[in-house]
Amino acid sequence: MSRIGKKKIMIPDNVTVSFSHGVVSVKGPKGKIEKTILKDLIDVQVKDKEVNVIAKTSKDDIGALHGLSRNIINNMIMGVSQEFQKILNIIGIGYKAEVKGKELLLSLGYSHPVKFKLPDIINCKVEDKQTTIILSSVDKELLGEVSAKIRMLRPPEPYKGKGIKYSGEYIKRKVGKSGAAAA
Repeated sequence: MSRIGKKKIMIPDNVTVSFSHGVVSVKGPKGKIEKTILKDLIDVQVKDKEVNVIAKTSKDDIGALHGLSRNIINNMIMGVSQEFQKILNIIGIGYKAEVKGKELLLSLGYSHPVKFKLPDIINCKVEDKQTTIILSSVDKELLGEVSAKIRMLRPPEPYKGKGIKYSGEYIKRKVGKSGAAAA
């Protein structure tokens, strides 16, 4: 049994949770999310303002799925009550971002601007200097996936640090050719 899976999830006042036929649906002030849970292995019980995730069998490999399922449901509840957010910083001369509808236009030093189509559930905002991208969504899993794909368009390089990086991410710098000769 998973220690994390045994913990009860408290439901805020403005959030409703329902479980039927292996699908957990959570509705709150920021939106609605539905995800499929392994109904053969995991059972979800919603009572009053609590959610219990119960493993149907006690095999060793089910413990990890038990805890994972509990955390997924907890993230769904947190997402619809307060959105998740990822901040990306663009570093480099001439590198910038712009939002047009549900499309993110990025100038990243290539011969053409890069167009990135955003999913409907993700909101994107670009700060005034066009070097900070703020992504927000109720779905934590999709938000992490989209932010990783945007970062991979131009990952930060170790010599000058140019590229797209997460806010707070540390880029280990390397010494260039001229720095190595002086040492």
